[in-house]
Amino acid sequence: VQLQAFGGGLVQPGGSLRLSCAASGFTLDGYVIGWFRQAPGKEREGISCIISNSDSAYYADSVKGRFTISRDNAKNTGYLQMDSLRPEDTAVYYCASVHEDLWAGLDGIYDYWGQGTEVTVSS
Repeated sequence: VQLQAFGGGLVQPGGSLRLSCAASGFTLDGYVIGWFRQAPGKEREGISCIISNSDSAYYADSVKGRFTISRDNAKNTGYLQMDSLRPEDTAVYYCASVHEDLWAGLDGIYDYWGQGTEVTVSS
């Protein structure tokens, strides 16, 4: 069972990046996908999550209106489209998942975690 997050990189302020979260060893169908980030010297922050059927998505205020979460269950992959990036978005980004029956909100417990992908927003 593995999640792999990728797609990070260096981008200028105002730019965009699309992160992907690929699952292997299990199917994401029936699982909530969450995205988290941790900036240097700061606590990990939950920024977005999406329910299995994609009908419901949640965003932290810090990214609302700029980031869009999505998923493609057929590809067993989740995505985080990040637009209008700011220097304060610089962090290591992680994806995680938990079965929807056990989901307790964006700040709940997630069972599976991917390794982080680094996003740097700088001119």
